[in-house]
Amino acid sequence: MPDTDTQNPTLYEIIGGETRLRELVDRFYDLMQLEPEFAGIHAMHPVPNDSSREKLFMFLSGWMGGPDLFVERYGHPRLRARHLPYAIGTSERDQWLRAMAWALEDLGFDDELRVRLMNSFFQTADWMRNKPN
Repeated sequence: MPDTDTQNPTLYEIIGGETRLRELVDRFYDLMQLEPEFAGIHAMHPVPNDSSREKLFMFLSGWMGGPDLFVERYGHPRLRARHLPYAIGTSERDQWLRAMAWALEDLGFDDELRVRLMNSFFQTADWMRNKPN
């Protein structure tokens, strides 16, 4: 059983571990599929998007301090390099962030945690942009 630092829990522990992270990723992808405002980023994903769902789950697990599933299976994430084939600008960044914010809200994460996560997500999503607009 892994050691848990009760004084400094990881984001993975704070959000509720594997079950809650899986719920978050599933809600994010469900919204992407269902809501017209996310059509731009939805079009970048394979159909069905099961592999994308699983990869995001695996990546976020390690990113949040839980099991480093993505690295164990695929090696270093190299996020920007892996996303270079896709034109990611401000619109795509904002769609991704809006879908994630909506998913966090739908699942009832508290305001403080949502702000903390969204600040971190923004930094990463903004860095992923590879086209001017």
